[in-house]
Amino acid sequence: MGALLQVVIKEFLQLRQDRKMIPVLIVGPVMQLLALGFAANMDVNRIPLLLVDQDRTRASRELVERFTGSGYFTLVGAVDVVGDVEPWLVDGRAQIALVVGSGYGSALAAGRSPKVQAIADGSDSNSSGIGLGYAARVVSGVGAELLRVKLGATGRGIGQVELVPRVWYNPDLKSRWFYVPAVLAMVLMLVTMMLPAMAVVREKEIGTLEQISVTPLRPWQLVIGKLVPFALIGIVDLWLITLLARTVLGVPLRGSLAVLTLLTLLYLLNTLGLGLLVSTLVSTQQQAMMFSAFGLMVPMIYLGGLIFPVENMPIGFQYVSSITPVNYYAKVLRGVFLKGSGLSVLWPEALALAGLGAFVLTLASLRVRKTLD
Repeated sequence: MGALLQVVIKEFLQLRQDRKMIPVLIVGPVMQLLALGFAANMDVNRIPLLLVDQDRTRASRELVERFTGSGYFTLVGAVDVVGDVEPWLVDGRAQIALVVGSGYGSALAAGRSPKVQAIADGSDSNSSGIGLGYAARVVSGVGAELLRVKLGATGRGIGQVELVPRVWYNPDLKSRWFYVPAVLAMVLMLVTMMLPAMAVVREKEIGTLEQISVTPLRPWQLVIGKLVPFALIGIVDLWLITLLARTVLGVPLRGSLAVLTLLTLLYLLNTLGLGLLVSTLVSTQQQAMMFSAFGLMVPMIYLGGLIFPVENMPIGFQYVSSITPVNYYAKVLRGVFLKGSGLSVLWPEALALAGLGAFVLTLASLRVRKTLD
């Protein structure tokens, strides 16, 4: 244990001497959290709306007022004919165009069901789909009111089925609450996978790894001694990011910080093991950085459920995702942060992280032993 402690101290001293590394380990994660926490916002509101009012009646003006009064749309302009809509959508001045045809007011007064058209810019499918949903909600409200008036004139009542929505865990459906835990997972991957790989390869480049191999130091002591400092830094980053997520970004932590720390340690077994494994496959720090970033981090971010739901992926990619540690850690983060889940709920994810971590770390340790021999 004395030899192991000396290796850990050596790694901390080496990190302290590298003045460029400290900002990467501490300031870098904070800046990523703040930048992505505020920028990664998929909430859609104040949609730029272009009006094509060919009816020009009081009824058409009331319809437009319903759109602008809903809080979802902002009227940015008006044109006379549908042919003038395209330039507004092409240059991005408007995202949805509302076309009210002539005869809308007379049809409404006669008790008929008039139609209006919504033209959306489909280049941004997410915003356009949500905007069309908002437009359909506003128009359906007009239709429901027309139906009540029509049936009321005949002296008959109208029965309605009312949907009462209630959203748990994220009542306001803030996308920031969904993406901030993903930022935490990505930051931990950077700190505990890419940087350890580069640190071990740096030992190869300057020749100190060969010097260590002739000492009485055992391979397992070298492996643990090099990984422990990055694991401790990862836990510090976890606590720091959690504090900022709660105080600055307003993301709740409904679960236990102790449970989150414990399950993060299991996640770090995977990232540290992968970083160590990469270090045995490459010979330069540039190769380690490129392989870690494009060979491991990017695929795991895409396939791990941090951004895209795993259930929407083809079945083959779902199988690949099932062996990705990020997939299980994403469930842990959102479960602890938003749902207040504990080990009684997250034990399958804990077992998966422990099993994958033990396998990867064992494989990497065997590769390091072979390299030292």
